[in-house]
Amino acid sequence: MIHVCRKEHFNAAHKLWNPNWSEEKNVEVFGPCANANWHGHNFELIVTVKGLPDPETGFVVDLKDLSSLIRKLIIDRVDHKNLNLDVDFMLGKMASCENLVMEFWKILKPEVDKIVANGSLYKLTLYETPRNFVEYFGE
Repeated sequence: MIHVCRKEHFNAAHKLWNPNWSEEKNVEVFGPCANANWHGHNFELIVTVKGLPDPETGFVVDLKDLSSLIRKLIIDRVDHKNLNLDVDFMLGKMASCENLVMEFWKILKPEVDKIVANGSLYKLTLYETPRNFVEYFGE
């Protein structure tokens, strides 16, 4: 089994804030991430597809097609946006990396699988900072 990865980049702002809690509890739990005026990150999204190479092309997936799909379905919708306010699929959800990567999966999985003849979406890795990242393999 081959794992093929494509990395994309986006910038976005968010705030971690539970509206059911007091300001004090939000600051205690989320620290500077609960900043009333938001804060931003330079995110890296790595999409991993697994499968067997096509005998005619030698590709598991055409990386140009994969990149175009990621940009259209995800990057164009989140880049230079406020994840809490501007991104339809995050409205009403805590804008954590964990929730964000799960929403990305829901959007990408059916479309990526359409362009991969002998494989499927395997994993999403979302870097919030160079040292903080999440990985998601679906449900």
